[in-house]
Amino acid sequence: MTYLERLAARSAATGTMLCLGIDPDPATLPAGFSPGLAGVERFATLVLDAALPYVAAVKPNLSFYEAFGSAGLAVLERLRARIPSDVVVIGDGKRGDIDTTSARQTVAYFDALGFDAVTINPYVGEEGLRTYLERADHFAYVLCRTSNPGAAELQGLRVSGPDEPLWARVARIVAGWGPGGTAGLVVGATAPDELREARAIAPGLAFLVPGVGAQGGSIEPVLAAGPATAPPAGGRPGGGLVVNVSRGIAGAAQAEPGPGVPADLAERVAEAARSWSAKLPVLP
Repeated sequence: MTYLERLAARSAATGTMLCLGIDPDPATLPAGFSPGLAGVERFATLVLDAALPYVAAVKPNLSFYEAFGSAGLAVLERLRARIPSDVVVIGDGKRGDIDTTSARQTVAYFDALGFDAVTINPYVGEEGLRTYLERADHFAYVLCRTSNPGAAELQGLRVSGPDEPLWARVARIVAGWGPGGTAGLVVGATAPDELREARAIAPGLAFLVPGVGAQGGSIEPVLAAGPATAPPAGGRPGGGLVVNVSRGIAGAAQAEPGPGVPADLAERVAEAARSWSAKLPVLP
């Protein structure tokens, strides 16, 4: 099965387009978790296990593990091993380099670490990223219009032929990259107008959408414009859309128990995942 087929099958089985981000910050772990690598692993494992039944995909951010060196990468490997094969896993590293380096990155992320998809930077162009795109059973989400407040500084620069912002040119170019069905776009929920425009430019590309929840992005524009409307991602459950939520789920562990709030920490995380899953349904 291709990556998009696997994602569609999982989205259909769970009825959601929710992607669980696992970005454990040692400075914000709940009480009872040590602020070192052992606490990070224990908490990340709890969040993963509690939320898995309610998600279509899982997206660990590599930097939260790389910060601990080789021991942190070992934690990442153990977390990856806990995720069942029917759940797609996106390695969020935002990589991209000249062809020889990208070739080794591809082996590292797809083979050694076992990720089904990665996030990559388009700045070096298709030639430098071809090793990511040629793997028909894997996938690459290309940074297009990111969710951070300063994204427009470079992504909003106007380019000519036709006159449009740089992020729009990225969307237009990436639509022709690879053999087809192996490239999508990262488009933030914090920029709903740009998200709608990106969908109009690239109706067939799968979108990974961060920025919902803690970053303040709204769900409604994502559900309206996020799913693909043409091949290769269109016509499948979810239309290739995955919407990442990290702090909105993990942060539930910090809630005080009370009426309607379970006393058990894992149950609080599971309830948050269940709630987000329902907010991001696969649309007919």
